[in-house]
Amino acid sequence: MCEQFGIEPDPQKMPLDPSSFPEEVHVAFFILSLLPDRWEGMSGTYMGKDWNSAKFLYDMYEVDDPQTITFLAKLYEGKLVGHRAEQQKQKNKQQQAKSSSSTGKHTVKRG
Repeated sequence: MCEQFGIEPDPQKMPLDPSSFPEEVHVAFFILSLLPDRWEGMSGTYMGKDWNSAKFLYDMYEVDDPQTITFLAKLYEGKLVGHRAEQQKQKNKQQQAKSSSSTGKHTVKRG
């Protein structure tokens, strides 16, 4: 794509190649993908993963180092929760702007 636009590729902006991650990271992503998501009921806020079945998954897939896998998965989960919170904040701002512009509130001076 960069070649088509005649620009030099910037390694800082390139997506990471999955093969550059160690096996533990792949296992952490895999286990994390199997855990169900938790959502707060009233606001619809993403709360992260439900870790109740993690030991079962570690045993079933014969994970050698569950502490390292949990550490890596929790790091990623923290990033994911932060990202989704930011998305929700932006969505709320857009809805507020839309609702305040559509209400057409006007003040009338009397007297």
